[in-house]
Amino acid sequence: MIHTRRHRGKAALVLLLPLMLTSCMLGPDYQRPVVPEPAAFRGEEGKAQAESIADANWATVANDPVLQELIGTAIANNLDLRTAVARVTEARARYGIVRSFQFPEVGVTGGYSSQQDSQLADSPGGTGSNSSYSNWDAGIQVSWELDLFGRIRRESEAAFAAYLATEQGQRAVLVALVGDVASNYLLMRQLDLQLEIARQTVVTNEETVRFYRNRLEGGLSNRLELDTAIANLARTANLVPQFERQIAVTENALSLLLGRPPGHVERGETLTERQLPATIPVGLPAELLERRPDVQAAEQQLVAANARVGAAKALFFPRISLTGLYGSVSGDFADLMNNDAEVWSVNPGLFAPVFQGGRITRNYEAAMAVYDQAFAQYQQSALNGYREVADALVALRTYGEARAILQTGVDALQDAAALSRQRYEEGLASYLEILNADQELFDQRIQLAEAGGEELRAFVELYRALGGGWE
Repeated sequence: MIHTRRHRGKAALVLLLPLMLTSCMLGPDYQRPVVPEPAAFRGEEGKAQAESIADANWATVANDPVLQELIGTAIANNLDLRTAVARVTEARARYGIVRSFQFPEVGVTGGYSSQQDSQLADSPGGTGSNSSYSNWDAGIQVSWELDLFGRIRRESEAAFAAYLATEQGQRAVLVALVGDVASNYLLMRQLDLQLEIARQTVVTNEETVRFYRNRLEGGLSNRLELDTAIANLARTANLVPQFERQIAVTENALSLLLGRPPGHVERGETLTERQLPATIPVGLPAELLERRPDVQAAEQQLVAANARVGAAKALFFPRISLTGLYGSVSGDFADLMNNDAEVWSVNPGLFAPVFQGGRITRNYEAAMAVYDQAFAQYQQSALNGYREVADALVALRTYGEARAILQTGVDALQDAAALSRQRYEEGLASYLEILNADQELFDQRIQLAEAGGEELRAFVELYRALGGGWE
């Protein structure tokens, strides 16, 4: 009899196997949405080419050895990046949890029970019993939900896409980190240069004040010239603590990116020593969506949302589960391995939803709404990528033009300042002419340093906007 039942159980499994293998997956398979893309990046000069500066490793773009060391330290110690890495580990583990439901759950059972019948209770034979008995049991239990409509596989697909999204998110954090370290470093070097210019000018102005004070005391000058020189000194000296404050704030921001307490940050090349590449290729717009990790992360979130729609749709259909047990039961522990103690069971089960108060329908509507959100966010990420590249290109061009114009002005004003002093000494001009030339020269030197720093930071922003820095 046992052998007959065993063959029936095996036959049931054989009949269910083709059904499992031919089961379908409900819901739409993912297809990448069409996003409008420009034929060329706005602001790009010349014909678009496949080569892109973003394909270069950050170490080759940040060619200052000190900056390279700072970026390496940030990658090793930055807490935001460490958090992103932990999110990847968490998502990978959660994917493994969801994926495990595709396979049978196997467990070992065992126990002991002891029971005594009541003398006053009616027995099946009609008379009370006065018997007690105990049993040992041991066995292997298997339970499995047959994924006929793909709900579990869709949930696994969604979990895997969410895992990939965290990987891309980690890369996005890395891209932002490399860009932020480089940008803050260049801002610090720009402020260093501006502080140096201000201090040099303060020294010059102090010499001028002493000069006119001596002339006043010797009766060769007037009080107006001395007061004007003192006011000009105060105007310039006022900028020194402002630049010092901005440098300290920038160093503190860099220290946070480096994962260490606020403090001094090492310096490398000066701002004037850094040179941009002669040509800066940006690549094809169509490749931007593949290169930028934030866009890839948004797409993986869309893939996950699409899969969850299929999982929600599968809840409308019946669920079939299979539970099996094989083991032995015996009143004597020593007889558990006896063939006569063998027991087994196969219990297919089916649950088909009939009425659940609209819960399944609302769940499906919610999944569709989440998909619509992910769809819009993906398109927004893609369009924002094109915008950031266009912004960086126009910034790189205009700051470069401004730097060249200001350099011409500084060269001319340096000559004008020298000429005004010569004219003053020859009695051909007043001190006001020297003051105006010095003030304009100082202002344009400060602006030139700012334009040079902005141009270099625009290059860093272009590299980041193109998706460079995570390779």
